[in-house]
Amino acid sequence: MSVYDIRDEGSRDEAVEAATAAVRAGELVVLPTDTVYGLGADAFNHDAVQALLDAKGRGREYPPPVLIADQNVLHALGVDIPAVVEDLADAFWPGALTVIVRAQPSLMWDLGESRGTVALRMPDDEAALALLKRTGPLAVSSANKHGRDASTSVTAAAAQLGESVSIYLDGGRSAGGESSTIIDATVEPPEILRHGAIAKDTIIEKLGDIFASPEPVGPDADDAEPAAAEPSDAEAADQLSPAADPAEQPGDDAQPTAPDSGDRADT
Repeated sequence: MSVYDIRDEGSRDEAVEAATAAVRAGELVVLPTDTVYGLGADAFNHDAVQALLDAKGRGREYPPPVLIADQNVLHALGVDIPAVVEDLADAFWPGALTVIVRAQPSLMWDLGESRGTVALRMPDDEAALALLKRTGPLAVSSANKHGRDASTSVTAAAAQLGESVSIYLDGGRSAGGESSTIIDATVEPPEILRHGAIAKDTIIEKLGDIFASPEPVGPDADDAEPAAAEPSDAEAADQLSPAADPAEQPGDDAQPTAPDSGDRADT
């Protein structure tokens, strides 16, 4: 286990290279994000992803989300991506917004019981993006044991995860601390599965009410069923697709599956 202080730009490159080597070797790393500290593994290494779940004490029913370094990767990892996802990414990436989309069926990965979906996010953190540009997509969950508080410092992460992690990147105390907002874009209209750092009102202000059901059209419009009420956070957690575990966002382990909102501490 090694800890690198990346607050000094002079030592950051060496630290990121060490973390890159660890990821390529199938080992786990802890990295800062714009929300909370994340526990990362090569998304395409089955054993590494399982090691991540084991380190957290989570089952495969809680697949981790995937962090990416570039918006263009959306189409490499997802399929049938609706225009609203592009709009969300344009408006809020890099940033604290996770979107669940249909996963490319040809991808050679195993994130857990993801039900054919994947939760994607582009973090707004310089060190995290530098690492992602070298490693490619990382499966990242909050750097904490399942059911415990998300870590906002390397010290807190190491106290919970210890020797299960090869490299800790210390970027100081997390500036964010609040998990990302998770939106399920596999349904129409999109649904917020976890309310987080980006408020629903902020999304509506920028993009209009993308969450509203389309107005009924035709002779039976007056008899249309009223729109269902927005689910509570607890109900939303049960609806999560295996790619977005709102209970975890680097400090939150989430991936688009239906995890327990109480442990949605994924980045």
